[in-house]
Amino acid sequence: MNHVGKNIKKFREMKKVTQEEMAQALFITRQAVSNWENGKTEPDIDTLQKIADFLNVTMEELIYGVKKKTDIYIQTGARNSSKAGLGIGVALAVVISYVKWHSIGWAILHGILNWVYVIYFIIKYGWNG
Repeated sequence: MNHVGKNIKKFREMKKVTQEEMAQALFITRQAVSNWENGKTEPDIDTLQKIADFLNVTMEELIYGVKKKTDIYIQTGARNSSKAGLGIGVALAVVISYVKWHSIGWAILHGILNWVYVIYFIIKYGWNG
């Protein structure tokens, strides 16, 4: 059994849903669900997203298994707090840099570095506004 199939089965059973119920919700056959869970076939990427949505998990969870603790933290509120603080963080980096070094060049550099972190954060965790 492949990892994706094992994870589909695990999350389906955790949700207390039968293969038939899942198949009906996804407009596929029960045999397709069975084939995934037994490792005979794998869902395509679009179907994998539909499965994840139906099971209320991420595609990463379906592929790799349980979330990392940091992912759980981000899902439960840090993401919303981070969104609110992005602009403030960049502005603060610029102001502190200017006050400390009395140079607009350093302030701009630190503002840019802060935005690099912001872009990394968005790429890694997404932006759900």
